[in-house]
Parts: sequence; structure tokens; C-alpha cells
Amino acid sequence: MIFFWVLVLLSTAAPLLAQGPVTLPRQPLPDGPLVVDTAEEKIRVTVMKGLSHPWSLAFLPNGDMLVTERNAGRLRIVRGGVLDTQPISGVPVVYGAGLGGLMEVVLHPRFAENRLVYLSYIKGLGEKRHTPALVRGRLEGMALLDVKELFVADTPGTGPPAGAAMVFGPDGYLYMVVGGANDAIAQRTNTHQGKILRFRDDGTVPPDNPFVGQPNAKPEIWSLGHRNMVGLTVHPDTGAIWESENGPQGGDEINIIKKGANYGWPDVSFGRQYEGPRVSPNTFKEGTEPPHVVWIPSIAASGLTFYTGDRFPNWRRNLFVGGMQFGRIGGTGQLHRIVFNTDWDEIRRESLFVDLRQRIRNVRQGPDGLLYVLTDEDDGALLKIEPAK
Repeated sequence: MIFFWVLVLLSTAAPLLAQGPVTLPRQPLPDGPLVVDTAEEKIRVTVMKGLSHPWSLAFLPNGDMLVTERNAGRLRIVRGGVLDTQPISGVPVVYGAGLGGLMEVVLHPRFAENRLVYLSYIKGLGEKRHTPALVRGRLEGMALLDVKELFVADTPGTGPPAGAAMVFGPDGYLYMVVGGANDAIAQRTNTHQGKILRFRDDGTVPPDNPFVGQPNAKPEIWSLGHRNMVGLTVHPDTGAIWESENGPQGGDEINIIKKGANYGWPDVSFGRQYEGPRVSPNTFKEGTEPPHVVWIPSIAASGLTFYTGDRFPNWRRNLFVGGMQFGRIGGTGQLHRIVFNTDWDEIRRESLFVDLRQRIRNVRQGPDGLLYVLTDEDDGALLKIEPAK
């Protein structure tokens, strides 16, 4: 009799366990502008289509934009809201399978003088192995010239490619993430995986990096104990690096990055494994840095930026964070706006663009004081956000 009821329980549970990905029906973006009432600003959204899985964007001094297309491995340019049909040449060949491809694009802090552009990408190593890498080239017209490989991570694998976000800090050094650390590899200093790295602008290691000269440690490491970091930005007041990080189910984080700090993964987490059990019984552990912001459920956090302009006065000092899906359900991407008090403690947050059902990959503030958002879709788009008149 006991055996009979065990079979009944297994047979009733099996359909639930066998369910595949759950998603809402996708819908195309409208061609015309949208007017959206948000909690504190009324905005107008203009849609520029024609991109394939855009990942990152950077603003040139004249207001033009460079945009990376992840899987296609193309670097595109947008002039006056119009996408040039010709990609920029000189980009390295990328491993474009799955979530791999061309990732971040950032400009040298003195780009107006030296025209240097930095690209992070997933480099193929044969037999489906791949690893994050970094190159630098000089932008002349529609070409990257004198392209030089500055760094290749020592984490070749065949699993899902890791994100490779980058940002130049106020110290003039380049910070780059190497994610994809689903286990305790994030705690080991003899590998780049699950770490934030710090370089000089020529790719060499600064002598004051925290693990320089230590045995069995990678000198590029700046911080450790990360899972899969997807975005980096600089705090407008303190100059600290803020980082967005994906948990599994729950436990997406915003972290304030400190030299040599350990952010705890996988010993500390607010998340659950994809099968349901908790990652860890600990949400805090002595010797690790707690997250500054947490999401439960996850939003699959992506790129982030602080708003510092004058076009949206009610959004000043707000942090904007992209989200690719909510609660493990596809078609639920959104842009989150987080409001802080004067001590930079969170006091409220708002979800924007839920009705668009788009994966929001990145958000940047332009030199014109407007916000620009990328949607990570086959028919991806650049969204321009401005005040509604």
C-alpha cells in the first residue's frame, strides 16, 4: 500500500517537475513614440529598431553612439537616432553561441585625444570552449585600427558564457568582471572566475591591486566572491564602483565594490537554486560584504546607471537597473528605478516598461541628459527616454 501511494505522489509531481521554461507571449515594439506616466515623471519613449541582441552602448564626444550586438559580434554606430547599416570593421571574431559574443564597449577617459575604444568579448578556444577577453583599438571613421589583445581570462569552459562588463573608475583604471561562477570557484584566488579585475589602461596590472605578489593568486583581482556580474557604474558622489549581480532564483544584488573585499558567493546568498532549495542557509557571514540592494524574486539584473542630469529633476540621484525577466518568467523584462535617501539607503523602487515585455539589457545616461535603454531581443531596439511635453 505504501508503494502504491509513493507511485501516486511521483506521478502527480512529475508534470510539475517536467515543466519547461514559462513565458508570456512576446509582442513587437510599436513604431511610434510612447507616452508613459511614471510615479514621478511623465516620459516620451522613442523606439529605434534594427539591432540584434544589443549589449552595451557608449557615447562619442559628438553625441553619436557605439552599440555592441552580442551574438553577431558587430559594433554599430548610431548618428542622430539613425543606425548606420555598415558595422565598424576591426572587431575581433567572437564566440557568439548562447549568451556569448561581443559584450561591453567603453571609451578611454581621454578618448577625444587618443580615440581608444575597449571591447570585452567571449573568445572561442575550440571544441566549444570559451573565455572572456579584452581588446583595445583606435577608432578612425568606420574602422578600429591597431587592435591589440590586452587580456584573456584563464577560465575556459563549455558552459554558458559569462558577462564581461567594464567601466573606467575615477582613478583612471579599467574595471572588468569575469562572472559565470556557479560554485565555490568564486572563492578561489587562483582563477579569474567570479572576480572583478582592475587594469591600467594598457592592460597591465596596477601594483596596488590587493593580491599582487601573493602566492597562488591572480594579480588582476580586485574583489572576489561574485556569481555572475552583469553591470558596472560609478557613483556620482563617492566615485565608488557599484555592480549588479545575478543570483539564481532570488538574490540578485547591487554591491558597492571595495578593494580586496569578499562578497560571499556561494557561502552567502538570498537566493534559491533553480530546483528550489536555498543556495545557503546564510544571508550574512563575518568577513563578507553584504549587498546594498537585493531582489527577491530575481529580475535577472543587467546594466545600471545613476541619473545625474537636469532633464528629469525628480529622478536625480536615482539608480536605474535593467531587468531581463521577473521571477523566472519570460516576457517580463523591466527597468527598475531605485530611490535613495541622503545616506544612500533605499527608500522606494519603481518598475518601468513592464507592458513592453522586452528583455532590458542596458541603460545609460547620454550627454544630452536623456536616458537610453537597450532591449535584448532578436529584433532589439534602442529606446530614447525624454520628458513628455
